[in-house]
Amino acid sequence: MTTPPPPPGAPSVTATAPEHRFPCEACGAAMRFDPRLGALVCDHCGHVAEVDDRNGPWGAPNAIRELDFRAALANQLDAADLEETQVFHCRSCGAEVEFQPGVHSGECPFCATPIVGDSGPSRHIKPKGLVPFAVSEADAREAMTRWLGRLWFAPSGLQQYARKGRRMEGIYIPYWTFDAQTRSSYSGQRGTVYFQSRRRSDGSVEQVAKVRWSPARGRVARFFDDVLVPGSRSLPAEMVSGLPPWDLSRLEPYKPEYLAGLRAEAYGIELDEAFHAARAHMDQVIARDVRFDIGGDRQRIHRIDTEVAAVTFKHVLLPVWVGVYRYRGEAYRLLVNAQSGRVQGARPWSAWKIAAAVLLGLAAAAAIGYAIALNQGL
Repeated sequence: MTTPPPPPGAPSVTATAPEHRFPCEACGAAMRFDPRLGALVCDHCGHVAEVDDRNGPWGAPNAIRELDFRAALANQLDAADLEETQVFHCRSCGAEVEFQPGVHSGECPFCATPIVGDSGPSRHIKPKGLVPFAVSEADAREAMTRWLGRLWFAPSGLQQYARKGRRMEGIYIPYWTFDAQTRSSYSGQRGTVYFQSRRRSDGSVEQVAKVRWSPARGRVARFFDDVLVPGSRSLPAEMVSGLPPWDLSRLEPYKPEYLAGLRAEAYGIELDEAFHAARAHMDQVIARDVRFDIGGDRQRIHRIDTEVAAVTFKHVLLPVWVGVYRYRGEAYRLLVNAQSGRVQGARPWSAWKIAAAVLLGLAAAAAIGYAIALNQGL
């Protein structure tokens, strides 16, 4: 056991909880966060409230604070850094979803499957920061439509079909970031390329590349800042890996106002597992540093011993629009990076278009072969 994590299983998606509902000062209706304005908006009367308003009813902003990794592994985090939620399990995609108190059923935002509450408590490390939504639902849908339009061998009319689908869900996806100071000692070999002349059988001379190897050893050091690791299990890894780049300079201290009208998924990948992924990334970068330090034309690495110190982490939320549409009975999911508009997703294929392309290719190959035969016959 590592962090005070959720029970084993899929992550939870936290619906807009009561503390995330902000009444309009003008009319009392619930406000929502508007990505285009970067502020809270009341759809009932049009009133706008700034999120970072220090004189507003929701308090002053706080600095983003790193947490100590070793303390988290030892379950020694402050109680203020932890939270507990209630979750529903989606039997279709494995996600666990939380809705507001009094709601006992709903729809999974990841696969559009109806879910019924079989809830249980889940303890999590609170998010410390987030990147606010910068792409609106309308802009995300337009990005999705353009992406579908560029697909090869997609069924005809897919853009129009998807455009008429259900609204996209705005969800903050959980990530971990890690900072660490590393010092590495290494041993290996430096290769210097030189050339020798060799006479061919026809009497000509060619230059043959040879490598002269010499021992190399040394030390490298690097400070890693904000190594980013996804914390979600409910979304396909290949889709999530295609969402970056993320501009983490846009991270804001966590404020529930940013979640008004949106959702936030609780992490399903625990802290120690995420750090293993971060270490794999660090090791790749350190190996690159070692090769650069060895120098020469070629490098061989025999051993790298790395000391990792001063490890800190943050739990942060990054914005994604999730779209689910059904085509001929099959559900397809699309993700839109709500900071950059980058699209990742699944798509249907048109068997007719693929067959036509194969036939055209065969016909073209046959025509080229016939033309070559005619040319040789002449």
